[in-house]
Amino acid sequence: MINWNINKEDATLIQKIVNKAYNMEIIIDKLACDMDLTACHNNGNPLKLENLLNADDGNFAHDVVGINHNLNRKTGKLENCFSPRYSL
Repeated sequence: MINWNINKEDATLIQKIVNKAYNMEIIIDKLACDMDLTACHNNGNPLKLENLLNADDGNFAHDVVGINHNLNRKTGKLENCFSPRYSL
Protein backbone atom coordinates (compact mmCIF):
# COMPACT_ATOMS: atom_id res chain seq x y z
CA MET A 1 0.00 0.00 0.00
CA ILE A 2 1.37 3.39 -0.99
CA ASN A 3 1.85 5.96 1.77
CA TRP A 4 0.33 9.25 0.56
CA ASN A 5 0.73 11.17 3.84
CA ILE A 6 2.94 14.19 3.33
CA ASN A 7 3.65 17.25 5.43
CA LYS A 8 2.66 20.71 4.23
CA GLU A 9 6.24 21.86 3.56
CA ASP A 10 7.00 18.85 1.35
CA ALA A 11 3.64 19.18 -0.43
CA THR A 12 4.43 22.83 -1.22
CA LEU A 13 7.87 21.93 -2.59
CA ILE A 14 6.43 19.11 -4.70
CA GLN A 15 3.84 21.48 -6.15
CA LYS A 16 6.61 23.93 -7.09
CA ILE A 17 8.57 21.09 -8.71
CA VAL A 18 5.47 20.05 -10.67
CA ASN A 19 4.91 23.61 -11.88
CA LYS A 20 8.55 23.92 -12.96
CA ALA A 21 8.36 20.60 -14.84
CA TYR A 22 5.13 21.69 -16.53
CA ASN A 23 6.61 25.04 -17.54
CA MET A 24 9.67 23.25 -18.93
CA GLU A 25 7.25 21.07 -20.93
CA ILE A 26 8.70 17.81 -19.62
CA ILE A 27 5.33 16.74 -18.19
CA ILE A 28 1.78 17.18 -19.43
CA ASP A 29 -0.20 15.92 -16.42
CA LYS A 30 0.41 17.88 -13.23
CA LEU A 31 -1.64 15.55 -11.01
CA ALA A 32 0.21 12.45 -12.22
CA CYS A 33 3.57 14.13 -11.63
CA ASP A 34 2.51 15.25 -8.15
CA MET A 35 1.42 11.71 -7.32
CA ASP A 36 4.63 10.18 -8.74
CA LEU A 37 6.87 12.50 -6.73
CA THR A 38 4.84 12.01 -3.55
CA ALA A 39 4.83 8.23 -3.93
CA CYS A 40 8.57 8.15 -4.58
CA HIS A 41 9.37 10.51 -1.69
CA ASN A 42 7.21 8.62 0.84
CA ASN A 43 7.85 5.03 -0.15
CA GLY A 44 11.51 4.20 0.03
CA ASN A 45 13.28 6.95 -1.90
CA PRO A 46 13.06 10.26 -0.03
CA LEU A 47 14.08 13.19 -2.18
CA LYS A 48 16.02 16.37 -1.45
CA LEU A 49 13.01 18.36 -2.62
CA GLU A 50 14.47 21.84 -2.25
CA ASN A 51 17.66 20.82 -4.05
CA LEU A 52 15.63 19.21 -6.83
CA LEU A 53 13.54 22.36 -7.23
CA ASN A 54 16.69 24.47 -7.56
CA ALA A 55 18.56 22.02 -9.81
CA ASP A 56 19.76 22.95 -13.28
CA ASP A 57 17.44 21.92 -16.11
CA GLY A 58 19.35 18.76 -17.08
CA ASN A 59 19.54 17.26 -13.60
CA PHE A 60 15.99 18.37 -12.82
CA ALA A 61 14.63 16.69 -15.97
CA HIS A 62 16.68 13.54 -15.27
CA ASP A 63 15.02 13.06 -11.89
CA VAL A 64 11.45 14.06 -12.76
CA VAL A 65 11.31 12.09 -16.02
CA GLY A 66 13.23 9.18 -14.49
CA ILE A 67 10.80 8.92 -11.60
CA ASN A 68 7.89 9.03 -14.05
CA HIS A 69 9.34 6.22 -16.17
CA ASN A 70 10.60 3.98 -13.35
CA LEU A 71 8.02 4.27 -10.57
CA ASN A 72 5.96 1.21 -9.75
CA ARG A 73 2.56 2.79 -9.21
CA LYS A 74 1.33 -0.15 -7.13
CA THR A 75 4.11 0.05 -4.55
CA GLY A 76 5.55 3.56 -4.86
CA LYS A 77 9.03 2.08 -5.29
CA LEU A 78 11.51 2.87 -8.04
CA GLU A 79 12.51 0.03 -10.34
CA ASN A 80 15.07 -0.68 -13.08
CA CYS A 81 17.95 0.43 -10.82
CA PHE A 82 16.95 4.08 -11.34
CA SER A 83 18.30 6.41 -8.70
CA PRO A 84 17.37 10.10 -8.69
CA ARG A 85 20.33 12.43 -8.39
CA TYR A 86 18.52 14.32 -5.63
CA SER A 87 17.82 11.36 -3.35
CA LEU A 88 18.52 11.76 0.36
